[in-house]
Amino acid sequence: MNEIPLFAVLFLSPVVSSLPIALAWIYKQGEDWVKKLPYLSVAGLFVSLLISLHILFNFEEGFYSYPWLPDFNINFVFVVDYLSRYMGALTAFIAFLIGVYGLEYMKDDYRLGWYWFFFNTFTASMLLVVYSDNLLTLLIGWEGLGLASWGLIGHWFRDDDDIAFVGTKGRKVGMLEMSWSPSFGGWRAISTIRFGDMPMFFAIAGIYALTGSLDIHAIPWEGMFERIGYFGTIFLLILFMMGPFTKSAQLPFSEWLMTAMTGPTTVSALLHSATMVAAGTYLFMRITWYIEPWNSHIPGLEAVYLFILFLGLVSSLYGAVVALGLRERKVLLASSTMSSLGLMFSAASTSFWLGEVAIIVAFWYLIVHAFAKASLFLVAGHLIHATHDRFCGGDFAFSKKMKTAFAVTILATISLAGIPPFTAYWVKSGMDGLMEHIMEEGLIAPFYLLVLISIFYSAFLAKFLSLNFIKGEKPHHEHTEGGGLMKVAYAVMVSMQLVLLAVILLGYDEHIHFVEEGFLEISITVGLLVTVAYLIALFKPSIRSLSPLGNFLTDRMYMPFINDYIIPQIGWGIIKVVDSCNRGIDLTVHRAIPSVFDEVSRAIRTIQKGHLRTYMKIVTGFVMVFMVIFALVGW
Repeated sequence: MNEIPLFAVLFLSPVVSSLPIALAWIYKQGEDWVKKLPYLSVAGLFVSLLISLHILFNFEEGFYSYPWLPDFNINFVFVVDYLSRYMGALTAFIAFLIGVYGLEYMKDDYRLGWYWFFFNTFTASMLLVVYSDNLLTLLIGWEGLGLASWGLIGHWFRDDDDIAFVGTKGRKVGMLEMSWSPSFGGWRAISTIRFGDMPMFFAIAGIYALTGSLDIHAIPWEGMFERIGYFGTIFLLILFMMGPFTKSAQLPFSEWLMTAMTGPTTVSALLHSATMVAAGTYLFMRITWYIEPWNSHIPGLEAVYLFILFLGLVSSLYGAVVALGLRERKVLLASSTMSSLGLMFSAASTSFWLGEVAIIVAFWYLIVHAFAKASLFLVAGHLIHATHDRFCGGDFAFSKKMKTAFAVTILATISLAGIPPFTAYWVKSGMDGLMEHIMEEGLIAPFYLLVLISIFYSAFLAKFLSLNFIKGEKPHHEHTEGGGLMKVAYAVMVSMQLVLLAVILLGYDEHIHFVEEGFLEISITVGLLVTVAYLIALFKPSIRSLSPLGNFLTDRMYMPFINDYIIPQIGWGIIKVVDSCNRGIDLTVHRAIPSVFDEVSRAIRTIQKGHLRTYMKIVTGFVMVFMVIFALVGW
């Protein structure tokens, strides 16, 4: 059986199914029947889901190839292995549920054709990234993610509704206005991502030039690293990782992720769970899986993995601390996503010392995080719809009117916080074990950083629950009717936490070893600390005396200044230097040098009169000069 056509349907069905509404919306947007076409788009997502489940349960592990540019050793190569089979099913399943949610959430939107085309393209691009073993086809999906993110984050391009903004209009810190519109959010996302994609593109070109192959499994990684040496290895891998770092919003590239909350909530949920930001961590896990740094003896690899370990932990700590001070529902969750992505990077990087098990731990945390975070974002969207307010707010009386959302938030937060015996506790116990084991390598700080991050992480999740359903202000506006499809979507989404818990505890997956770690004394101690932090933040979600600190964290430690003021000023400075150089070149090449030649030519033309007497005078003059010179020299 040729599986390539099935892969083609997997990637193309979401895009093709979104074309009818994209085209109809351009020409027939006033017609009632056009508003029913999103069901066709969701049907395309369902087809991809069915195929991904078929791949998960029925495909043998291996590589499926189809000729593309055989003369250059470039082919369509798709991989089915431990990472891709689960990640593909995860992406398709979450995208389908969010699509169902979007049928109701986006039904009255003014750009339905634009939304559904880019939403489905977003999903198809991520699936291409997940299953591609060839770096060129992976890069096509990678760039598709960037393009679709621009279209979706800036979807409400009119900038005419405060509910779609991030920050507070009119509020300034220094010279910077702390408010960002949807159109600006879309531009900031694609410009930041492009900054990282270019080095990644050159790294892929370098890999091809050095090895003659772009298939991840076939690239002779160790031989290539030995060939380019210590500094070459560091340089090439850091160039390559610039793509994942910017996509996954690691420091200092985090700001685009915060202002990406200007997009529809469905976009935020998809972007933060199974696509876009997850693509960066997933790609790092994938190349590490085949580089096998634990079996290599390349000095440069240790420096790279050590750098990623601490970058991930510092980014995670920053995201967790900032989330403690944020009050905007989606921005708080965005900051928490940044924190989670940092943990994934750091956990996967310990594979250099501990082997494949580190990637398994990081990957399972990705899965647990994806379902929990998608659930919380969908709840946040419903809350914004119900209260017409993007800031946290809701008391216990309000929670009684939003019982499903309340229950889902409870389950999602305790499952993700690392509270025993819920889902993330066992995975985070695996992380604790990783950081504890690398202490033998002299790396003591990572373990204590992880414990600190876990405490802060649990606290802001409890804060989100408390301020929206228990101890928040009473909403000024309540519209709690309807929302049936939205409730079904996030209820099914969060129920997957129970499925994952069963898989972990019952040992269905032979690669999981979390249960043993969960019963260790150190894991239980960390779990108790996390539980205490959760309960404290639940009953005391805000402290008035710490409001100055809260404002500092709300302003994201003034990181927006780097993106919106410092970097633009540096850019304008470079432009001025270049402009001055251009003016100097223009003055020299286009004015000074031509003027000299013009004057010389004029001088020459003055003696070109055609009279013999004039030429005789010139010759006689030269002769007299030479005679004087020779006379002086001879003397």
